Amino acid sequence: MSYSERLFLTELFNAAVSAADPKMALSRFLPVKPKGRTVVIGAGKGAAQLASAFEELWDGPLSGVVVTRYGFAAPCQHIEVLEASHPVPDAAGLAASAALFEAVGGLGPDDLVVALICGGGSSLLPAPVAGLSLSDEIALNRALLASGAPISAMNVIRKQISQIKGGQLARAAAPAKVVSLIVSDVPGDDPAQVASGPTVGDASGPADALAAIRTYDIELPPNIQNFIESLPRTAPATEPVTGNEVHIIASANKSLEAAAEVAAAQGIPAVVLSDSIEGEAREIAKMHAAIAGQIADRDRPFSAPVVLLSGGETTVTIAGPGGRGGRNTEFLLSFAREIEGRKNIYALAADTDGIDGSEDNAGAFCDGLSCAEMRGVGTDPSDALLGHDAWSAFQAIDSLFVSGPTGTNVNDFRAVYISSDQT
Repeated sequence: MSYSERLFLTELFNAAVSAADPKMALSRFLPVKPKGRTVVIGAGKGAAQLASAFEELWDGPLSGVVVTRYGFAAPCQHIEVLEASHPVPDAAGLAASAALFEAVGGLGPDDLVVALICGGGSSLLPAPVAGLSLSDEIALNRALLASGAPISAMNVIRKQISQIKGGQLARAAAPAKVVSLIVSDVPGDDPAQVASGPTVGDASGPADALAAIRTYDIELPPNIQNFIESLPRTAPATEPVTGNEVHIIASANKSLEAAAEVAAAQGIPAVVLSDSIEGEAREIAKMHAAIAGQIADRDRPFSAPVVLLSGGETTVTIAGPGGRGGRNTEFLLSFAREIEGRKNIYALAADTDGIDGSEDNAGAFCDGLSCAEMRGVGTDPSDALLGHDAWSAFQAIDSLFVSGPTGTNVNDFRAVYISSDQT
């Protein structure tokens, strides 16, 4: 892939991230100042940047605490920024959950709680129920991450063993009003799904969790399975606290539309396939490759040049030991295999938070020559895909995309560029 194609795809990614810029997004949803105190709480991989932006925008005294992933902190003057482990919880996250509960304790009806919530908060806020421990929540997260289940299924299970998820943090803040300002990283933008909804309740319960376990054949640690099975199936749905507000301030849809505008400004039409694609990463890649190939060969359903954009949250089911990588690099390695030999298809797949999986890259680039290049340096792309080692495959050909932490998170970003030049 030449520099010009990489630059073009990078510009699209940057436009998507800019559309979810914390300060710009928050400025449109600032709540009315209260008579009493303003307390800011938050969780997620972009929570520190949201907190820093909120401090700049807020004209009045405030205090609070937010938790983000290690290495994702941003400077704040009045809001304490804690760091914890993602995607697997740790003791620092347990302490952070306690700090958030302490921050909202003892508030009155004239006080305001502003909750800054974004993707990644589920693992950053462990708070196991009585009878379970942090090690149990760690084991649960590992099992869920390896299962390949969609985020909605994971979250309904997480909520059953947590004291903070499913709106419980908002209930702890009562009678203070809670305004949740949410950067959505989930398909469909359900606010109760982002970070497992610490300030937004929903109607899911133990029966829904057990249905998800069966549907996706999720193998949980026996003690957690037994605990969920012991919960009353007919427990009433938890009602949201009256008077609270919930706002989605940024989402994948807004970001994809921004990328489409940048492409159009350069004379290249763009099509948003969907902002809520779920499924196994390598299989979703095959679908994208089939559409791209149809365009390249037959100018259907769109004519080249064109950019295909999509978002959502794919999954990776890990059977046996896994290699290095994340769902976006796995998507792209599968995509590269499907378009091998084509000379006019180029792609970037990346996570908008700047980190794909557990490595330091946001994603990777590929084209029809990527697989041949991998073989040329001794890496078999099929073996790498089988071993979930996409990071190593793209690192071997210097095709990783490293943006650094972006300060926001609206989930996966995929851009497939089909040029009209096949020479």
